[in-house]
Amino acid sequence: MSPIATGISPTSAGTANLNGGEQVVDLAVAGQNDGPARADVPVLDLFSLAGKAVIITGGARGLGLCIGTALLEAKCSHVYCCDVLAEPNADEWTRAKQTAKKFGGEISYTQLDITNVDMVNEVFERIYEESTYEVSGVLAAAGIQQMIASIDYPAADFRRVMDVNVAGTFFTIQAAARQMKKRKINNASIVIVASMSGSIANKAAEWGQYGIRVNTLSPGYIRTAMTDMLLAERPDLEEEWLRGSMLNRLSTPDEFRGPVLYLLSNASSFTTGADLLVDGGHTAY
Repeated sequence: MSPIATGISPTSAGTANLNGGEQVVDLAVAGQNDGPARADVPVLDLFSLAGKAVIITGGARGLGLCIGTALLEAKCSHVYCCDVLAEPNADEWTRAKQTAKKFGGEISYTQLDITNVDMVNEVFERIYEESTYEVSGVLAAAGIQQMIASIDYPAADFRRVMDVNVAGTFFTIQAAARQMKKRKINNASIVIVASMSGSIANKAAEWGQYGIRVNTLSPGYIRTAMTDMLLAERPDLEEEWLRGSMLNRLSTPDEFRGPVLYLLSNASSFTTGADLLVDGGHTAY
């Protein structure tokens, strides 16, 4: 019986030559493939965002600003936070600024309505033009929610939710992809905050040819200022949400720092078109 050969690519006829297979060297393991050469990079350095900049929508508070602060800890050189609010949350922004100073990065804020496509394109163009660092990552975390029974949902409110959460998100990633393609930013990364209840279709297949990876993060229920307001109105909801969690608790924004850092960094260089489910086991029940 012939020895088992490893790392042999099929011929055009769909077969592989096994003769002398014991001498075959797997070129992929040796780092001689078509992808980025990272075999010699220390594993923790793969998570570093040193010399890079990232744009975050929904970055005025909560999950978005929490992630922005975490990226600064990962040596991100500049985090650009954007949100519809005139100013970010004062306490959270103070912590973010302190983190930027501690780790030698920068963080800035721009008011942005993601439903205004012209404004989105203008703001992204300006950021990419002005940044002294390569803007290789975008986190689309802006979104709104309402707790209304679907049978009573007003049409205007539903259209507003769709305008922000769907159209606004698309305008965001479209503007990012245009700039990444224009500036030939290879191994760029776009992360969309979706939901464990269902994620939007991404553009990974279309934009992969430009070196842009597109993935979604689907979080479970997160305790934020927004959800606290909902639970204050409907205390019974917390018990219902907890029943769906294998960990018997809600998540907090800081628990998504690692997953987003993974998706934005070179640690996920071969991850695209994927949905990263971080829901405390909710959907596995």
